Amino acid sequence: MMMASQVQPCAFNQVLVPQTQLPSLHLFSLRTSITQKCDFDKDKRACRSQNSTKKRFYIASSSNAGAAPLWENWAPDKASKAPSLSDILWPSAGAFGAMALLGKIDQILAPKGVSMTIAPLGAVCAVLFATPASPGARKYNMFMAQIGCAAIGALAFSILGPGWLARSTALAAAMAFMIFTRSVHPPAASLPLLFIDGVKLHHLNFWYALFPGAAGCIVLCLIQEIVCYLKENLKF
Repeated sequence: MMMASQVQPCAFNQVLVPQTQLPSLHLFSLRTSITQKCDFDKDKRACRSQNSTKKRFYIASSSNAGAAPLWENWAPDKASKAPSLSDILWPSAGAFGAMALLGKIDQILAPKGVSMTIAPLGAVCAVLFATPASPGARKYNMFMAQIGCAAIGALAFSILGPGWLARSTALAAAMAFMIFTRSVHPPAASLPLLFIDGVKLHHLNFWYALFPGAAGCIVLCLIQEIVCYLKENLKF
């Protein structure tokens, strides 16, 4: 029979806390240790563990902490390289060509009283030509958001009429729609406001979901292919 004095003590569990360098001052709590208490009876061995957690607060800082994180968002991304001349020229030329082509289409459609040149398409040009790899430039995001948000704007106007309530409700619904459908496309958020405040667009009614936003995006997608080809093959 093993006596109580010969029993090996229970092992202690330890929580290892990795030492990392933090970018700024932080106040946080750590679980330092977990102890076990063992009670032994005469002939029976019973080990009862009781977890006790102690919280201690530490202030950790790094040598490079300071005002840098505060101004980090106000400076260019250090990980990105400086653009070349071709990276600047081809997107700018694509934007010029897109607005020129849409302006020519406006001249053709002028007798019918409609226009394709709207402000949100300028933002679409920036997304498609300057940041073609961003999530907002995906075709699904663009067309889903353009059609859905435009339809929400027309619906809000038909129910609430013009005014701040229609604008607020339409924008909130457009945000919820893009998040729910996983089709966040920032330029599309302005389409409901444009319809509610644009008197010349009211006659389109729910056709506004397809024209001019979605129809204009088809033209811009064609020009994007040309811009991307030039950026990849004609560098200088």
